[in-house]
Amino acid sequence: MTVSDVPVSDAPAPGATVLDVIVPARAPWSAIIRAGQELTITDLGGNQAVDCLLYDANDTAVRYSAPDTIHAQGSIFLTTGSVLLSNEHTPLMTVVGDTCGRHDTVGGACSKESNTLRYGHHTYSQHACVENFLIEGSRHGLGKRDLVSNINWFMNVPVEADGTLGIVDGISAPGLAVTLRAETDVLVLVSNCPQINNPCNGFDPTPVRMTVR
Repeated sequence: MTVSDVPVSDAPAPGATVLDVIVPARAPWSAIIRAGQELTITDLGGNQAVDCLLYDANDTAVRYSAPDTIHAQGSIFLTTGSVLLSNEHTPLMTVVGDTCGRHDTVGGACSKESNTLRYGHHTYSQHACVENFLIEGSRHGLGKRDLVSNINWFMNVPVEADGTLGIVDGISAPGLAVTLRAETDVLVLVSNCPQINNPCNGFDPTPVRMTVR
């Protein structure tokens, strides 16, 4: 499957900013990041989880693989130097800068179904990350079968020795950022997490900034 391009400057100077947008709280976002370009995600308000999926922009059957990434680096946490691998074990993006410290690979994306199971049926009407992914993914010909285990930038999911994990207060703060270099043309899907039933967003979702250079 081929993804339609998102127009950018024809010949930007090295290091020039080609995209700089604010993603509102609870909103989805997507863009194609060209090989060699860098995407910086900035946590503007602090303690805001940013759910993220990656696809090869030229063949979306090739997409981010949490198992390949975790196995290759020997850690469930992402930080500077982490290589985000595809289901074909090819590099999609590399974390080249990180002022937060670590990011989650196992907490998954919230959905209407998981909200209901965890927090009660009264939460079913609440917008969730899966819905954001489906809305934004549909712009690129992606559907529910194309959703896989995602990255949660800035989200704090510690894992105990017995395997117990929890979603707890974040370790991010206003202005902290993570920078990803595209190793090939990559379609990036983001859900600026709308969750208000656990501490992943400090119970108050806030905007984030997406900058491509």
